[in-house]
Amino acid sequence: MRTMKTVCFYGYGGSDVLVQEEAPCPRAGGDDVLVRVHAAAINPIDWRIREGQFKDTLHHTLPLVPGWDVSGVVEGVGPRVVRFKVGDEIYCRSDILRDGAYAEFVVIREAELAAKPRSVDYVHAAALPQAGLAAWQSLFVVAGLTSGQRVLIHGAAGGVGHLAVQMAKGRGAFVVGTASPRDHGFLRKLGIDKVVDYATARFEDVVEDVDVVLDTVGGEVQDRSLKVLKRGGILVSLVSRPSPAAAAEHGVREVLMTTEPNAEQLGEISKLVDSGSLQVRVETVLPLSEAKKGQELSRRGHTHGKVVLQLVPPPRK
Repeated sequence: MRTMKTVCFYGYGGSDVLVQEEAPCPRAGGDDVLVRVHAAAINPIDWRIREGQFKDTLHHTLPLVPGWDVSGVVEGVGPRVVRFKVGDEIYCRSDILRDGAYAEFVVIREAELAAKPRSVDYVHAAALPQAGLAAWQSLFVVAGLTSGQRVLIHGAAGGVGHLAVQMAKGRGAFVVGTASPRDHGFLRKLGIDKVVDYATARFEDVVEDVDVVLDTVGGEVQDRSLKVLKRGGILVSLVSRPSPAAAAEHGVREVLMTTEPNAEQLGEISKLVDSGSLQVRVETVLPLSEAKKGQELSRRGHTHGKVVLQLVPPPRK
């Protein structure tokens, strides 16, 4: 029986529940594609599921392999697969109800896969799907952001935030972001119109009449954000449900955004990457054996880019 290296957990808890072990290699049947994982990005959803924050709603079967941001190469296809063949380079955000990509191989539905951007390596491709889809769906699907509108992005230098800044600018929006001083230069290079130092200024004192707020922070920052929206504006949160009563009082809309796999949207994101108008920042690259460290880095927050597990070394130049 063919086996593979994988990192999984048998019970909910801290990062110490993660174990590396040998497991049977999955097979592709039906409309599934077997992917040889080259890289898997670590996202907050990985450790939140591991901690059991969603055990009453997602109903996973344990042991579970986390990691649903993946890039790699097609190793095998099921009999109903038509868009991909062995050897194709892919990336995706896969179904979080199934085993993820902290493994040498993973089985993913064909409908969730998109062709990997040609201009970036596997590490940077793996860093894109979850954050890129979260930004895209929040700004364009939920908020309907259009040219000339004003958007405030909290955590503008974060994993989702820095992609959202670039996407919004690409649509012709006026973009304001909150960030620490160390990230202001980075954000200005991305083309942000105005950046607010959240440590020294209250954003509601210097920002007003925005059409969209993208909230990646939550808490009191979310509550204060209602004040800067113009009537009819929308607050989209990736963290927690904004108060419907408070939103109604300000004459604005509120949405808790849940990111969904979408191969078509990933195709559009690939075009942005390959045209040079969208770049993703990766801060830390680790081997699969250091998945525990990677999740701990992600959980502490304030990273300057994505944390990615690299399972296949890049070719030597």
